[in-house]
Amino acid sequence: MDNKDMNMMPESAEAEKQAAAADLDAIMRKYDRESNVRIWVGKPKIFVGIILAVFSLYCMYVTLFANFLDQVRLSSFLGLVIIMGYLTYPAKKGHVKVNHMPWYDIVLMILGAAAFFYYTFRAPALMTTRIKTKLTDPVYITAGIVGIVVLCELCRRSVGLPILCVAGLFLSYTIYFYVKDGKLLSNVVHELFYNENGLLSTPLNVCSKYIVVFIIFGAFLEKTGISEFFIALANGLTGRFAGGPAKVAVISSALCGMVSGSSVGNTVTTGSITIPMMKKTGYDKNFSGAVEAAASTGGQIMPPIMGAAAFLMADYLGVPYSDIIVRAILPACLYFLGVFLSVHLEAKRLGLKGLSREQLPRIRELMKESYLLLPLAILIYLVCSNTKTMQFSAAVSILATIAVGVISNIHRNIRHGKPLQTGEGTHNQRFRPVNVFEALENGGRSCISVAVACGVAGLICGCLTVTGLASTVINAIVTVSQGKLFLGLLLTMICCIILGMGLPTTATYCIMASTCAPILFKMDVPLLAAHFFVFYYGIVADITPPVALAAYAGSAISGGSPMKTGVNATRLAIAGFIIPFIFALSPDMLLINATWQDVLLITVTSIIGMYGVTFGLSGFHSFEMSGQGRVVGYVQRIISIAGGLLLIYPGILTDIIGVALVGAVLIWRRISSSGKNKIKT
Repeated sequence: MDNKDMNMMPESAEAEKQAAAADLDAIMRKYDRESNVRIWVGKPKIFVGIILAVFSLYCMYVTLFANFLDQVRLSSFLGLVIIMGYLTYPAKKGHVKVNHMPWYDIVLMILGAAAFFYYTFRAPALMTTRIKTKLTDPVYITAGIVGIVVLCELCRRSVGLPILCVAGLFLSYTIYFYVKDGKLLSNVVHELFYNENGLLSTPLNVCSKYIVVFIIFGAFLEKTGISEFFIALANGLTGRFAGGPAKVAVISSALCGMVSGSSVGNTVTTGSITIPMMKKTGYDKNFSGAVEAAASTGGQIMPPIMGAAAFLMADYLGVPYSDIIVRAILPACLYFLGVFLSVHLEAKRLGLKGLSREQLPRIRELMKESYLLLPLAILIYLVCSNTKTMQFSAAVSILATIAVGVISNIHRNIRHGKPLQTGEGTHNQRFRPVNVFEALENGGRSCISVAVACGVAGLICGCLTVTGLASTVINAIVTVSQGKLFLGLLLTMICCIILGMGLPTTATYCIMASTCAPILFKMDVPLLAAHFFVFYYGIVADITPPVALAAYAGSAISGGSPMKTGVNATRLAIAGFIIPFIFALSPDMLLINATWQDVLLITVTSIIGMYGVTFGLSGFHSFEMSGQGRVVGYVQRIISIAGGLLLIYPGILTDIIGVALVGAVLIWRRISSSGKNKIKT
C-alpha cells in the first residue's frame, strides 16, 4: 500500500463517520421535534448561543437566590422561552435556511414575548385591580390571547401536534362552556392566562423551579462523556454473553435514560451503536429496533430523574422527592428485568453468541474512569438526605461535573495525552472551558420544549378545572366500571395510552395526573399508586402502536417495519403493562406500609415471576441450548404466564401457587429436553 492510499484511509473513515452522523440527525429531525432546529453559523450562532447560555444562568439564579412573586417569575420565564423558542424552531420541517429567520417569526416572537413581559411588569398592579376592570381592559385581554396563541404555535413547532390537538379540544369546550353560561371570552382569558389554574399552574411552576436545573445538570453530565462510559460499561459486563449486544442495549439505555428526558432521543443516541451490533450478532431487524425502543422508553421510569416527572409527582402529592424515587426503584428494575430476560431467551432460542473478548472494553480499565459517576452519586445522596433543596442539590452536582471534567483532563495528561485504545476507556474528548458554555447553551435549548409542554399541559389542566370536566370524566368512568376496580383500571389504562400518544414525558404526566389519577383515587386506590399507574401507561404510549414514536425511531435505524417493531417493543415491555395493575391492586410493590422482610420477599418472588411471564411469551427457557425447530405447547406457556403473574402479585398464597405453577412447567421442560437429548444420542 502506497502513501497515497494510507492518507486516504483516515479521510474515508472520517467521511463514513460524518455520513452516519448525518443519517442519525435526519432520523432525529423526522421523529423528534426537538431536533428540527434552525441552522445558525458564525456570529449569529454565537449570539443565539449566548442567549441560551444566559437563560440557563438566569434560571439557576432565580431558582437558587431570587425571591420573585410567582406571577413575575413564571411570566418572565415563559417570555424568555418564547424568544429562545422562535430563535430555535422554524415554522415547518425542512424550512431551514442558514442564518435566516422569516419576518413573521420575528413578529410572533416579539408579540408573544411582549404579552408575557406585560404580565411580568404589571403583575403587582394587576393583583390589586378589580376583576371587572381587568375583564374590560382591551390591553389585558389582547395580551392574554396573543400569549396563548403564540405559545401554542411554539408548542406545535417544538413538541408536535398531538398535545396541541388535546389542548384545542379542551379549549374549545371551555369557550363553549363559558359562552353557554352567558360569560364573555375575557373570562376564559383571565382564567387560563392570568390565573394560577391555567398556564402558570403546577406544571410550569415545577418546571421553572426544579426541572430546568436538572436539565442543565444533564447537559453538563453529557459533556463529561458519561453516555459513552455507560455503553462501554454495559459492553464490558454483558457483551460476551449470549446475545450480548441486546443486553448492552438494555443496560446502557437504562443508565442513559436516567439523565434523558426523551424516549426518542435515547433510542437514537444509544441505538446508533447498539442496533447495528444486534443485527450483526444475528437478531432480526424488527427485534433489534424493538429492544432499543423498549429499553429507551423504560429510561423515563428509571430513578433518579424519571424524565423529570418525578419532580412533578412530588409536588402534586406533597411528598419529598426522595420518597418518589425510592418507591420507583423496584417497579423500574422489574421492567428492565423483563426486557433483559426477553432478549436473553431470544438469544438462546436463536443460538446466538456474544462478542469476543478482543471486541470488548476491559472492566479494570473502565473502572479508572468511574469518577464520571461522581456527580450522579452526589445528586442521589443530596436528594435522598432531605437536608438540602432539590435546586441546591442540582447546582452542587453541576459544579461536581465541572470538577469531574478537570479530573478527566488530568487523567489524560497522566497517560501522556495519547489516544485511548480499544478497551482502555470511553472517549478521547478533553473537557475544556468552552464545554461549560456549550453545556449551558445545550441546557437552555433543551429547556424550551419541556417548558412549552408544561405550559400547554397547564392550559389543559386549567380547562379541566374551570369547566368541571375532570369531575365529569371521573364520574363517567366510575359509573361505567360499576365499582369494579379491575374494569376501572382497564378503562383508565386505555385513556392514558390514548392521551399519552406522541406527548413528552412531563406533559404526559401532567395531563394524566389531572384527568386519570383522580379516577383511581375515587375507586380507593392509594393516591401514590394511582399517580404511578397513570404515569407508567402514559410512558408506554411511546412504544404502543399506532403512534409509537420510539419504535418508529428504532425501526428507522434498524431498517425494519415500524409497525412490527412497535408490536415487538410492546411484547418486550410487557412488564410495563403488568406492573401498574399489580401496584394498583396491591401497593406493597411501591413499598407502601411494607417492612424490609416484605420488600425482600416481593423482590425475590417478582424476579421469579418475571421469568415465568417472559418464558410464557417467548416459548423458550434457558435450560435449552437451542430451541430451533422445537415448539413449546401453549398449555405450558399459559400456565407459566399465570404462575408468573401470581408471583408478581404480592401475597403468600399467590406466591405459593405461582412457584408451584412456574416450577412445574420448568421441570416439565427440563425432563422433556433431557428425554429428547437421550433419544438423539
